[in-house]
Amino acid sequence: MFAARFNSGVPAAVTEMYEDGAVFVPRPGTAVSGDGIGRANAEFLGLGLPITVRPRHTYVSGDLALLVVDWVIDGVDVRGERVRVEGTATDVARRGPDGGWRYVIDNPFGVAAPA
Repeated sequence: MFAARFNSGVPAAVTEMYEDGAVFVPRPGTAVSGDGIGRANAEFLGLGLPITVRPRHTYVSGDLALLVVDWVIDGVDVRGERVRVEGTATDVARRGPDGGWRYVIDNPFGVAAPA
């Protein structure tokens, strides 16, 4: 579902994938929440390229899920520059009252900054 919303190019559609109080890690060691999530995702959306995702593992316990997902954004961006951004995400999602899953923690690069 995230890929479809991301590939729509509509920032609000991507932001809806996060529950209130969620954390997004746009770069290892940098976590944002609130309005920062939309701003950080806008940087990725601004490339004007689609994302491809390949779930590796999904572990569900009740209304919580741990997701391990390989992803890539690849192509020529809106400035005509070749871009390839990729990673393996480790994410935590929660099923809401509406049955939809939303990120609690979205860590697209799946690593922490060195200590």
